[in-house]
Amino acid sequence: MTDLAVVIVNWNTRDITFKALSSLYDDLTTHGPSQTEVWVLDNASSDGSAEALRASFPQTQIIASPKNLGFGGGNNAALREIGFPDRENLPRAVYLLNSDTITHPGATSALYDALFSLPDAGVVGAKLTFGDGSFQHSAFHFPGLTQLWIDLLPSPGRFYDSLFNGRYPRSLYEGEHPFPVDHTLGATMMLKREVIQQTGMFDERFLMYCEEIDWMWRIRRAGWAIYCVPTAHVTHLGGQSTSQVRPRSLMNLWESRLQLYSKYYPRWKFILAKKMIRWGMQRQIRLTHHNTTLNESDRRALIDAYQNIIDKT
Repeated sequence: MTDLAVVIVNWNTRDITFKALSSLYDDLTTHGPSQTEVWVLDNASSDGSAEALRASFPQTQIIASPKNLGFGGGNNAALREIGFPDRENLPRAVYLLNSDTITHPGATSALYDALFSLPDAGVVGAKLTFGDGSFQHSAFHFPGLTQLWIDLLPSPGRFYDSLFNGRYPRSLYEGEHPFPVDHTLGATMMLKREVIQQTGMFDERFLMYCEEIDWMWRIRRAGWAIYCVPTAHVTHLGGQSTSQVRPRSLMNLWESRLQLYSKYYPRWKFILAKKMIRWGMQRQIRLTHHNTTLNESDRRALIDAYQNIIDKT
């Protein structure tokens, strides 16, 4: 039986995915788990990713999708190919790993060991740092109105790195013990086989953004715990695919957030969240009109994106 199946979704990030796979295989070869298979789902890339990765990593299972399935859809397609939900001899765990990551030595085995040493654990995630080595929050409380306020409106800087904004204390990341969280960042997400079988997979109505929050909200409601593992260190470069289409990504982000709020907030809270989003987008339109660093085309595209979000509230 396979101990672990690693799934990476790639979209026009051939060179970055190459580095992700190289560091992952270096870690697996030295630290394990020994019975690990690696899958890459290519989301109809136009940069020759599938062919190049297949040639460079023949030990990897490459799935070339004829269309872009998004992050959640791409992972789901790979999970179905592996055999979920009910094929026999499924791997004990699945590790959903972003393409824009660099795995540090021992990180994968640290996650795997934590997942199976903590009896209530359903999901574990790594401690993340940015490409320059600086601290990156790796886990969060489920989003509430205070986090929405900080995202949209002027707020004292001290709130950004606090519980008020859904952050966990940095001291927890500096320790050696896993600590419970509401959800990890989707860049590193290792799940027990039973969790996937019980709770399903990503909700593909979330094309981009919030899909991991939605799934982990369902996992928590099903009675499983979620942990961040500080001894598992992964560099997360962040935003490599989504940065290619900023206005569209902006609309995807807020459409997904609205969908998430609609699904989990009571009616009064959802109505208030929509009002806050409208206020915030109107403010962004005013600021963008006066932003002299933008050319007219970029300014118009951003204003149209903000207006599109207003229209959906």
